[in-house]
Amino acid sequence: MSSAPPPAESLCHGGTLPGTDGEPAFVVRTSAASPIPVLIAVPHAGRTYPPALSAAMRDPHRAALRLEDRLVDTLGEAIAAQTGAALIVASAPRAMLDLNRAADDIDWEMIAARPSMRHSALPPGRRARGGLGLIPRRVPGLGEVWRGRIDHAELEARIAGVHAPYHARVAAELADLRSRWGAALLLDLHSMPPLGERFGASAAAEFVLGDRFGATSDGGLVAAAFACLAEAGARAAHNRPYAGGYALERHAAPRKGLHALQLEIDRRSYLDESLREVGPGFDATATLVASLVRRLASEVALLGSGAAAWPVAAE
Repeated sequence: MSSAPPPAESLCHGGTLPGTDGEPAFVVRTSAASPIPVLIAVPHAGRTYPPALSAAMRDPHRAALRLEDRLVDTLGEAIAAQTGAALIVASAPRAMLDLNRAADDIDWEMIAARPSMRHSALPPGRRARGGLGLIPRRVPGLGEVWRGRIDHAELEARIAGVHAPYHARVAAELADLRSRWGAALLLDLHSMPPLGERFGASAAAEFVLGDRFGATSDGGLVAAAFACLAEAGARAAHNRPYAGGYALERHAAPRKGLHALQLEIDRRSYLDESLREVGPGFDATATLVASLVRRLASEVALLGSGAAAWPVAAE
């Protein structure tokens, strides 16, 4: 892969945030040249809180800090700038709607005035039962997020304005990359609270790479990722405790050249001691992950060229 500076980018907006004067739900940065076959997605760092949303939350400040992948969008922007990867960043906060959940992964007990014939018999989805479904209900250590139930019309507005257009755009960007390269990779970028001690013999992983236990990516991509991180002296884990969520399930189709990985990054790697603002490790972390993205891009390009050269074998 070329190490030349990426060409000029294009910037566009999509979706609509309910409760605002038409503010977009996400931002997409791409290059017309598509220098690498990678789309970086950042679904959990949105910080645009409409006043009505904040007013409906019991403790909006603390809940926001617990739900957000704090400033990982800034990290994603730095990585995309270094590599030329396409980038989609949600501005909708996770409190409004979790883009890494299915549209029906809902705890219906928190929704008011729901159509009884359609939903009264439906149990909450697997993640919703734990309080972190499409609309988060409970945060560990904090409790209930909302003062009261959410109106069903508001739920539908969030799905139509945020969830549906975001995932449609992710699919379109991946399809475009695959058409150019023969294969494409979605890197779903997240950050995680510390898993344990940072230093010493029992130090916890700084990175967790998820591929839904082998279901969403060619194994060679995972091997290349771990090799890159090991060469940099970084500690990494595979699928535990984070294997990837709905974004990987929806968009990955390895047999069709669409690969997807989730990358979780310890917040201590790029934030300050308070885990609220950019810290001294930001630049080094961005450079390391940019190296990882370039390594993965090379592997994806090889997969794509192989699929183009041997269409019968690929089927």
